[in-house]
Amino acid sequence: MPPRRYQQLDVFADRPGAGNPLAVVLDGDGLDDGTMQAIARWTRLPETTFVFPSPSPDASYGIRIFSPRREVPFAGHPSVGTAHAVLEAGLATPRDGLLVQSGIAGDLPLRVHGEGATRTIAVRTPRARIVEIADAQHPQLRDALAGLPLGRLPQALVDGGRRWWLAELAGEAELRAATPDWDAIERLALETDSMGLCVFARSDDPVYYLAVRAWVGSTGRFEDAASGAANATLAAWLASQDALPSADGHYRISQGREVGHDAIIELHVDDAGDVWSGGRVQTVVDGGIDWPLAGG
Repeated sequence: MPPRRYQQLDVFADRPGAGNPLAVVLDGDGLDDGTMQAIARWTRLPETTFVFPSPSPDASYGIRIFSPRREVPFAGHPSVGTAHAVLEAGLATPRDGLLVQSGIAGDLPLRVHGEGATRTIAVRTPRARIVEIADAQHPQLRDALAGLPLGRLPQALVDGGRRWWLAELAGEAELRAATPDWDAIERLALETDSMGLCVFARSDDPVYYLAVRAWVGSTGRFEDAASGAANATLAAWLASQDALPSADGHYRISQGREVGHDAIIELHVDDAGDVWSGGRVQTVVDGGIDWPLAGG
């Protein structure tokens, strides 16, 4: 069997190396769950996606998303990056400016704006729900927040396809200087069935409104370079508190500088209360993957 087309992308990036890396296998037909998990484990990237033919007339294509450890129902940067790969490969064409991906999280639209190097893609994320609102003395949260200068909003556990604890810090300088307590964050994630702790602060920078850091404790201990899902849950939380940083629901965030990246994610909370998370994507590797089928 000839190699399947394979790409590695940088998502939420205006140049290679700024955003969050993603692997995409553009022909997933015939790959079983174990093989897809093995490929995702081999790439060692935050997520690897697999593209399938459209399962219905309403969808542009099918998608499955795997981290190195498990299948993921939804994640923002894999959704945005896969849409870019599908467009580049000519596998789908937007209808009225929209693609529709079909996956475990259902059929989700992606808004495509512009073409070429300046094209942006945004996914309408699953509706988020507030699981819990807490203060800094919450028994599982207390240790993870110790020593962090908190902002005015309370802390919250929000589920938007992935579950995150959200905490506002007093300012951007304090956020960028913060050192995560990885033992406490891992305990927090495991004891509350969450990804970990996402901290944010308001900014006076002319490019972005918020600075964000996402500390993952559930699937290893690492700082996410650029998380569309974490930022979508944050947008939903801010909207629920009437605390969005812009009057029209559009804003940008900066993430990843502390781990050598410089991602910009664009968020929009529309009039219906839906959150769109997106940005630009760079193709870094375009080739093929030659992986034998199980039992082949």
